[in-house]
Amino acid sequence: MSNKMTRLELSRSQILCFRRRSNSLDARLPAGTKSLRQAAWAGLQDSMPRAALLSIHARVEGAHSEIWEHPSLVQLWGPRYSAYVVAAKDLPVFSLGRLSENALGRARARDIASRLHTFLDGRRIPFGQAGHAMGVQPNSLRYAAPTGTVLLRWGGAQQPVIWTGPAPDMDPMHARMELARRYLHIFGPVTAASFAHWAGIRPPEARAAFEALGKALMPVRTPIGEAWILAEDVAALHQRPSGPAAAARLLPSGDAYYLLWGADREMLVPDAKRRAALWTTRVWPGTVLVSGEIVGVWRRSAAEVSIEAWRRLSSVEREAVDAEAASLPLPGLNGPITIRWS
Repeated sequence: MSNKMTRLELSRSQILCFRRRSNSLDARLPAGTKSLRQAAWAGLQDSMPRAALLSIHARVEGAHSEIWEHPSLVQLWGPRYSAYVVAAKDLPVFSLGRLSENALGRARARDIASRLHTFLDGRRIPFGQAGHAMGVQPNSLRYAAPTGTVLLRWGGAQQPVIWTGPAPDMDPMHARMELARRYLHIFGPVTAASFAHWAGIRPPEARAAFEALGKALMPVRTPIGEAWILAEDVAALHQRPSGPAAAARLLPSGDAYYLLWGADREMLVPDAKRRAALWTTRVWPGTVLVSGEIVGVWRRSAAEVSIEAWRRLSSVEREAVDAEAASLPLPGLNGPITIRWS
């Protein structure tokens, strides 16, 4: 890829509009397996208990509290070894796509996977119990995840239960290229460096994936610098919105729409003070999206949802946020949701 290529100029408005559409945040998708896969196109981070559920709710009609356990979805240690929910069909992409090209790293992943498979012998047990019984640090079992043979179920209250299955039949480089395509479509415009950070792979591996995509990529210039998009997404970036942005969405901690680092955060939230309130040094709060812009943060404690707005919202905007909060499919909820503003 040559940096001397003519670069398409893109505005912040074009980029955010494209990202909302690619994230299915302007209009919810119809209920169904196809929509669940589309909602999880770049994976659904689930590091905060049931964040993936709330990400699905923001994108798919009729999402109920057990939708994250739909048979078309699986959980694994995905990008950056975080808990993720992905489409079962896409397990090879989110596992083998992160398998190290380094001989020692690849051998370690396969060795841990092999020993874990032998130890479990078809059983499903908490990963802490498995690690201690094998005489290894339990967290080291995560390094087997890029082989695609380790799945998990994490309900949030206790340790993840893990089990093993057959290795996916896909070339790791092809899987990484597809993982890069997913990232470019959902997060674009992006750089190879930001892809490496998001996927949790080495920068040279990320650059190799971008190089392999070749003419499938288009160079662009954004308000924060030079980047790349999928050539097939150029038309969508120039497309006028077919309707208004959603009145309100409440996105959970780690949602793909704002799972960003470095300068990429400046594009989404220009105000440095607001960025510090959103991307905290500890657990990130959720984001309040109103008419296409992030206007505050939210947190949940049991059946109470606390909302902090960064600007004065109109009565119509507050009603839209209240309605969205009241519709959240919170697990174990037996009564109405209490909404508190600050």
